[in-house]
Amino acid sequence: MGRIILAFRSFFAILFSGSLPDDAAAALGLSRKPAKPAPKPGPERGPADGAMQILGILQRDARLVDFLMEDIGGYTDDQVGAAVRELHAQCRETLDRYARVEPVIDGVEGTFTRAPEGDGSAVKWMGNVPPKPPEGGTLRHRGWRCVRLELPQLGAKQKPDILAPAELEVE
Repeated sequence: MGRIILAFRSFFAILFSGSLPDDAAAALGLSRKPAKPAPKPGPERGPADGAMQILGILQRDARLVDFLMEDIGGYTDDQVGAAVRELHAQCRETLDRYARVEPVIDGVEGTFTRAPEGDGSAVKWMGNVPPKPPEGGTLRHRGWRCVRLELPQLGAKQKPDILAPAELEVE
């Protein structure tokens, strides 16, 4: 008789409230599953999306990807130099707009410089390096550190892997 009462209680509880009472679930040997987290709105973004976005911005503002993918073997040095001068100015302006970079070591290249303390990844030792790196060495490259990066929000329909959409003209 107890099973019939349990069946009726379970049936009507589910019918009217949409859920099984805890004591009925325990009597049936059932356990509750944790609720699934609500899905995140919009497409899921990965860590590479920011890199693709900055490439897209450099393509949009300076046509960097077009330049890099172009076969420049047939151009004269003067033609390449003129194109690079304009490309350099446009890329630098774009970088300044979205990021701030500064030297890892603000020193004069070619002079003895002490290594910064605390961050082993900030210096790449070169040459005849002893097992325990010395206090410093000749600065060959100052290095670069990004201290600010503010990329614009991607549009809901914008895919980060599309660096620049194809352009089709209708005549």
